[in-house]
Amino acid sequence: MSHAQAIPTASRVGSIQAGVGGYLAGPDFGQGKIKGLTFYGDYDFGLNLGGEAEIHYTGFSSTDVAEDSYLFGPRYILRHKKIQGYAKALFGVGHFSLTVAGVQDPNTATYFEYALGGGVEYQATRHFNIRLIDFEAQKWPGFGKSGLSPLGGTIGVAYTFR
Repeated sequence: MSHAQAIPTASRVGSIQAGVGGYLAGPDFGQGKIKGLTFYGDYDFGLNLGGEAEIHYTGFSSTDVAEDSYLFGPRYILRHKKIQGYAKALFGVGHFSLTVAGVQDPNTATYFEYALGGGVEYQATRHFNIRLIDFEAQKWPGFGKSGLSPLGGTIGVAYTFR
């Protein structure tokens, strides 16, 4: 008796990518924009589901304000050929720092934060993805009387482990 079904020769549980990008944010505190770096990692464990962890580091910005974020959470992916769009909900902590004339502001501390966002990536090669845009609306509810609501964006490149 013969069987017509072929046994898969390889399968994968998911894909992992690690990337870095430039970050620009409206800090919702004072004037101007803050610049920095974003380090991110994604683990996609299904066709449309995955998780993301990211760090926004703005400590070397030319302004006196720094808003560093350490976030993780789920993401939902829609794929079309070499383009993928995604939406994400992230949770974690943010560190606010303000230094004026060498004196640290009393609000300098670490706060709980969450962010909603999304973006678009382009698969340039088998192992490299270009993050064309990633946008986040963050909320730091414990900061001051009404919280802090920075908006930020990232453009970057990632290596995908397949």
